[in-house]
Amino acid sequence: MPGNSQRRGAVRKSNKKGATVGSGGQRRKQLQGRGPTPKAEDRPHHPASARKGRSGASGKPGRPRARAGQSAAEVVAGRNAVLEALRSHIPATALYVGARIDSDDRVRESITLATEAEIAVLEAPRGELDRLTDDAAHQGLALQVPAYEYAHPDDLMAVEAPGPGLIVALDGITDPRNLGAILRSAGAFGAHGVVVPARRSAGMTATAWKTSAGAAARVPVAQATNLTRALESYQAAGYFTIGLDADGEVSLPALELADRPLVVVVGSEGKGLSRLVRQTCDQVVSIPMSGATESLNAGIAAAVSLYAIAQHRA
Repeated sequence: MPGNSQRRGAVRKSNKKGATVGSGGQRRKQLQGRGPTPKAEDRPHHPASARKGRSGASGKPGRPRARAGQSAAEVVAGRNAVLEALRSHIPATALYVGARIDSDDRVRESITLATEAEIAVLEAPRGELDRLTDDAAHQGLALQVPAYEYAHPDDLMAVEAPGPGLIVALDGITDPRNLGAILRSAGAFGAHGVVVPARRSAGMTATAWKTSAGAAARVPVAQATNLTRALESYQAAGYFTIGLDADGEVSLPALELADRPLVVVVGSEGKGLSRLVRQTCDQVVSIPMSGATESLNAGIAAAVSLYAIAQHRA
């Protein structure tokens, strides 16, 4: 054989130096660059990449991404906040207790309440608690509250309850304490459920659960992608919609629709009812007041209206 040049798999290499054939040569390859800079979470040795690996695609520790019709999971941090949440019977999945923390009456009662409610009690190092609470002042105590699963607005028409249908819709209520208070009134006066918009509205957070004083466990909350369309759907099903506003053309005591299937729409304290929602309502109702008070808190206005409707139906 004439050497290794004929051997199978052999490759002839050239030792010729200099630019490759064609204009530009090596310099043109140098100008190509490496493309756009990748995100921090996509760089192998960046801290954000490690956090992404621990927490999933969202990149945020302790915050699983919510599905459609479901709110994000929430962590209540701090000894007072956790204890109040457990006393309010907020549904929770786990109570995290810091390792080797100085225990006091709040910690002991929290552990007792969680055990009685069959909530998992887990010991966690400080670093884990910092991650779960996004570095909040947790004082060695954190409560994991699961994501709230909202009902569909149409589901509220199928709720079995005495009397004609009664639904409360919230337009622009952004304070979860108002949502909780309205849920409490809805449960007290026989409402079949509460509807909240998916955007620019308070959701079912731990604060709303706590303010509702247990009513959130009995009164379903639905989430509407478009509140105006949800109201139109109720109207097509035979419901009358009334909006609460200080400038309403009908006084609450003179309301003649109280014994019909009703949707009571409560607007925000500052802006009241939005334009489209106001136009959709069959009637805009005002609550008569004496004195210098210009308007009522949204939760109080809902309570007064629901009480008046319940009295009329009785």
